[in-house]
Amino acid sequence: MSVAERFALHGKKALVTGASKGIGTELCRVLSEAGADVVAVARDAAGLAEAQAGVEANGGRCLTISADLACAAEAERAAKDALAAWGTIDILVNNAGVSVPKLMVDQTVAEWDFIQAVNLRAPWLMARTLVPAMMAQKAGKIVNVSSQTSAVALIEHGAYAASKNGLNGLTKVMTAEWAAYNIQCNTVCPTVTMTPMGQQVWGDPAKLGPMVAKIPSGRVAQTVEVCDVILFLCSQASDMINGQDIFVDGGYTAL
Repeated sequence: MSVAERFALHGKKALVTGASKGIGTELCRVLSEAGADVVAVARDAAGLAEAQAGVEANGGRCLTISADLACAAEAERAAKDALAAWGTIDILVNNAGVSVPKLMVDQTVAEWDFIQAVNLRAPWLMARTLVPAMMAQKAGKIVNVSSQTSAVALIEHGAYAASKNGLNGLTKVMTAEWAAYNIQCNTVCPTVTMTPMGQQVWGDPAKLGPMVAKIPSGRVAQTVEVCDVILFLCSQASDMINGQDIFVDGGYTAL
């Protein structure tokens, strides 16, 4: 099998959450360029239309599903709708994420619960719904988008760090339970990436500057750099990589 064939996704069906902006929109384009058809899941209709246009421009099919992943029933419905439409999903990328940066003494219970629901509960619900079909076909890929904050402390990110640490742990249990069915489950942990959420949290140069100074590469990540790692983890080329946390952080966690 050639290099191109090992990294190709022709004939695969991928579901991407948080598809209406940032890494999600870019990832829909990248996966479709590699040959995959894409189910794009998000709340924002305009953003979903942009994701769909990117997939179709690469000759792929795109099914858009509007869902609020903070609601457990909506997360399950989105996954079930994808299965009803396409029969099976070969690749699940749990990309949707939220952050409400506050000192822990100021964080509200409602904010805490919202962050955990989107960042941690929704990936479990999506996987729980989609995995039986992957098990039946003895093949599947799950990539959970985590964060460098899963490994290092960051002020005003207590709830966010808890959700991403939890996601890394959940991914390892996914591996333990599903590896025997030829399902690979990994996390990708980016540093600051200038998505709309990244801009919201790090848009102030006075705040961003000290963070960039801690990144050996001297800059933030680009969305496509994160997406290319996800693409690798979705391809046959990564079939022996399972239960790993892959940091796309310019060396931040190496220090």
